[in-house]
Amino acid sequence: MKLWGGRFEKSTAPEMDALGSSIGFDRRLAFEDVRINRAYSRELRAVGVLTDAELATILEGLDRVEAELRTHPPLEDEDIHTAVERMLAASIDDPEIASKVPTGRSRNDLSVTELRLYLASALDSTLEAVTQLEKALVEAASRCRDALLPGYTHLRRGQPVVFAQYLLAYFWALDRDRDRLRAARGRALGLALGAGALAGNPFGIDRGRLAEELGFESVLPNSIDAISSRDHLLELLSAAAILGTNLSRMSEDLILWSSAEYGFVVIDEAYATGSSLMPQKRNPDSLELIRGKSGRLAGNLVSLLTTVKGLPTGYQRDLQEDKEPVFDTLDTLHLVLPVMEGVIRTLEIDRDQMSRALSPDLLATDLAEYLVRKGVAFRNAHGIVGQVLRKASEKGVAPGELTVSELREFSPLFDDGVAEVWDYQKSVERRDSEGGVSLRAIDEQIQKAAQRL
Repeated sequence: MKLWGGRFEKSTAPEMDALGSSIGFDRRLAFEDVRINRAYSRELRAVGVLTDAELATILEGLDRVEAELRTHPPLEDEDIHTAVERMLAASIDDPEIASKVPTGRSRNDLSVTELRLYLASALDSTLEAVTQLEKALVEAASRCRDALLPGYTHLRRGQPVVFAQYLLAYFWALDRDRDRLRAARGRALGLALGAGALAGNPFGIDRGRLAEELGFESVLPNSIDAISSRDHLLELLSAAAILGTNLSRMSEDLILWSSAEYGFVVIDEAYATGSSLMPQKRNPDSLELIRGKSGRLAGNLVSLLTTVKGLPTGYQRDLQEDKEPVFDTLDTLHLVLPVMEGVIRTLEIDRDQMSRALSPDLLATDLAEYLVRKGVAFRNAHGIVGQVLRKASEKGVAPGELTVSELREFSPLFDDGVAEVWDYQKSVERRDSEGGVSLRAIDEQIQKAAQRL
């Protein structure tokens, strides 16, 4: 069955049928198709296209179609819209009644409406998965508020921090991801139904009433824009690609920190795999797969951007390519988010190993700040500390092992109080500004994170 072809004499070439068929992926929109057909049929009754009896027949038929679709029957139609229309005609005694349902409607506005409806529903579960991962991060941060370790820039040790600060850094990145996904969901809830093929509906249907029945938040105000724009999908794919990038960076940190060279954390065996050759291996495959999937998410965004960038305004068949990247992105997020949540919830931290990684050079900035508090301009203090570090290196000792008299070679302001500089815990506690790493600042941040959730 085809929904077109009256003016054609020849059958479509089989290879053309294969190229144009979308039933393999758009069948997941089947229940949205049925739901929209119900709402649209009611609206056709409201404008006099259908009688009460015809509407009742159609709604009963759609109930039977929905029940049959739940058995996952094989479908060989061109697309899900054709399949539902065929099944509806077969489910009622008078197929002529079923043929009234598409009155004033096109696959253009039907397809867009289905995908928007599906997207809003699918994003609800995605948002919940992000929220659960955020909760896991906050709970983990609460358990390691005082676990000291080196903080890194350029993959080199910089200053002492607490492990909670890294976990909370992930939280805030994911919270922005959640905001982006929520915005994409809201943008999807604009109703395209009633736009027809491009010029609108001539039968006086009430699009506002359709939007209310179907759960849309607004009506798209321009019929051509309604059927041709895909920026709401690009927004979703962009938000998902950014989320994937943040998950990938988290994965990279945990992969590094769980290696023997760092040993800061241990990935639970439930989220690790072994080697087929080397019996001793415990590989962080969960995190490597999440890191790898981020490339897939970015690729889906680039794929649809490339498809739509040169299209003229209005519907073009190229737009059939909008669904697979979206479906794949949603499926990918539904795979990776629960795994990352599981990794975080079961993550073990090795406080002793983190502590052993602390070294006096991490306190060089604190030494400069010691001089600042005595009135030295920071840039000058920075230069003095550089000389102190060179002196310690030449002597083969830690900078904290230099005597006060040796330090006074570089500044007369050094006194016995300099000993307090070489305390990692005090260094952390001095970073007490909002968003800092002191215990008070961490607790404040955890409270803010909990409020966000």
